[in-house]
Amino acid sequence: MFKLLTLEIALTIGIFVIFLLDLFLQRETKKILGYLSFLLLIIVLGFSMSKSIYGTAFSGTFVSDSFAVTMKQIFLIATGLAVLGSISHTEKKLKGREGEYYLLLLFSLLGMMITVSSRELLLLLVGFELMSIPLYVLSGFDKENPRSVEGALKIFMFGTVSSALLLLGIGIFFAATGTTSWLPEQPLIGLNDPLGNLALIILLAGFGFKIASFPFQFWVPDTYEGAPTPFVAFLSVAPKIAGFGILFRFFFEALEPLASTWTIYIIWLSALTMIVGNLLALPQRNIKRLLAYSGIAHIGYILLGLASGSKFGLEMSVFYFVAYLFSNMGAFFVAEVVHRATGSDDLDSYSRLYRRSPFLSLAMLVFLLSLGGIPFVIGFWAKLYIFLAAAEAGYIFIVFLGALLTVVALSYYLNIARKMYIEEGIKETSRISIPIDLKISIGISTLAVIVLGLYPKGVVWLAVKAISNFQ
Repeated sequence: MFKLLTLEIALTIGIFVIFLLDLFLQRETKKILGYLSFLLLIIVLGFSMSKSIYGTAFSGTFVSDSFAVTMKQIFLIATGLAVLGSISHTEKKLKGREGEYYLLLLFSLLGMMITVSSRELLLLLVGFELMSIPLYVLSGFDKENPRSVEGALKIFMFGTVSSALLLLGIGIFFAATGTTSWLPEQPLIGLNDPLGNLALIILLAGFGFKIASFPFQFWVPDTYEGAPTPFVAFLSVAPKIAGFGILFRFFFEALEPLASTWTIYIIWLSALTMIVGNLLALPQRNIKRLLAYSGIAHIGYILLGLASGSKFGLEMSVFYFVAYLFSNMGAFFVAEVVHRATGSDDLDSYSRLYRRSPFLSLAMLVFLLSLGGIPFVIGFWAKLYIFLAAAEAGYIFIVFLGALLTVVALSYYLNIARKMYIEEGIKETSRISIPIDLKISIGISTLAVIVLGLYPKGVVWLAVKAISNFQ
């Protein structure tokens, strides 16, 4: 049994060691905690390659299958990039609080790992709370930003509503089925009753807050604007992927008999989320708010994969996770460097960026092209495959809508590119200095977007393997 918990146990031991070091290290030497956290994540990622960690535990309520392990690997990569990209930020703005910052990130990661292995709703709720509570704290960590408190309060308020809805949904689910777990060998009863449908709607609303789909996305732009940007890179990707991970497992394992019902709900959520995210991104002048609304739109695209109701749709959603991870996190890392150099997140601060940093402008262009779905970076294949999955399921109109909104998205993505390479703006021509941690993080993300775009077969294979356990 303990072999199946290798990743969680290793991460917990690492968290405890970093906690002890944080207690005894001098204020000037706490920078090392970032490097140790990064090393810990690499070690745990190495453990995830072992074949001995597969199986089930606790009467089947904790599962470590190919889907769970793949999702955990994605979380580890996202957290590793976030930790690496935060080192210079914590040294500069969080002096003496570095340990708290990294420990909160690692605790949130632990919650995500528990969540995607859950086949029991109460265990799932515990995982969600362990994931979410550190995010509330980290959202208010930037005390120098006047928007920090507002953003932290909004994610906390929406998060508590989400938790309340999940708890209510779990109670109604138990009333309808007589259990809080779902096991392949024990088909659930009562799902087709009105009480079962009510539980489905309430649980879907609770999950909607976690993934920031419409109409539960209101906390996103203000929280992103107020929180530390390296943390926002993590917040914009990992918790949302965790939310989708449990959606996939719960809907395709527990709620498969209600597929004809929940796919209708999901397709409407997908369409409205794409529309709201893209249209609200158009007038934005703040890069973090623009990327926030852009991220909401991407949630809509991923929901298309879930709505397709097929293994192919799930596989391509996992592919989309990888594309979104590197593209979105890379864009936020660039935003952090530009903010440090100009003191602003306004789009005008990107004017003629290529003169001040060819590396930054090229990297940002690659990320924008990927987010916009332009050939031949990884984001192009992600959107193409998602549209194919939805088309195979018969949702031609939604595919047409998604393609149309992709054109809308290009208008605000390419507006940033126009500012970087064409539009005259600020007269500042001094070179931008890039901290080594951010340079490495941006470099890794850029290479991943380009290389995986030219050779997507490896990610496709990973996605197919991840979904192989689903029927």
